[in-house]
Amino acid sequence: MRYFIEIAYNGKNYHGWQIQPDAITVQEVVEKCFSTLLRKPLQVTGAGRTDAGVHAKQLVAHVDIDMVNDLQDFVYRLNSFLPNDIAINNIFPVKEQAHARFDAVLREYQYVISLHKNPFLQDFSYQLHNKPNVKKMNEAARMLLIFSDFQCFSRSNTDVKTYICKVQNAVWEEKEDNMLVFTITADRFLRNMVRAIVGTLLDVGYNKITTEDFKTILNSKDRTKAGASAPAHGLYLTKVKYPKTIFI
Repeated sequence: MRYFIEIAYNGKNYHGWQIQPDAITVQEVVEKCFSTLLRKPLQVTGAGRTDAGVHAKQLVAHVDIDMVNDLQDFVYRLNSFLPNDIAINNIFPVKEQAHARFDAVLREYQYVISLHKNPFLQDFSYQLHNKPNVKKMNEAARMLLIFSDFQCFSRSNTDVKTYICKVQNAVWEEKEDNMLVFTITADRFLRNMVRAIVGTLLDVGYNKITTEDFKTILNSKDRTKAGASAPAHGLYLTKVKYPKTIFI
């Protein structure tokens, strides 16, 4: 039977989600957890990959296992096998053909910036000393909604067939305690895309480039024209949505 799993993790100690030959990843730890508990090799398929150091509040994955009668107890037992920086928040049955990656219709990321030194946020936000111009960054961010090709923000030499993404929302918000949060939603994201967007928007906010320059970068399809990627530890995968038709 196929189940969807909602996973949260602190990405500090991991080289991203996807299994790699010589580095510890979240997928490897979760697969080992399921395999140990159920005493057979199992594969867990995620909705997408996150880079090394990136966090997730809701990464969705699927796994094929025998029917579970008590899901609450099963979640408890799974979490007892997992380290403290990874948690299973929910598990629920879906239709046999449901796919965590290919059936996702929306993904949401948030990037968190702290504008003052906070030892409790050191690993969970990008700490900056000077406040950027949020109004200008939002003016530039609105351009993301009218573009579709985001090759300029994609990691070079990636193995994707298309750079087309449909961005539905992109906005900076000022929060309490000197915090800035950038929220972006789209049907899909390219590798390193959000961090590259954030880094380039910060260039706008610090008057290193203009909003018109930002538009020129989008048209260029050239990663070297965009700004440096913002650090991984400020980024969170916060939401993955699916059509109701896949649920039982």
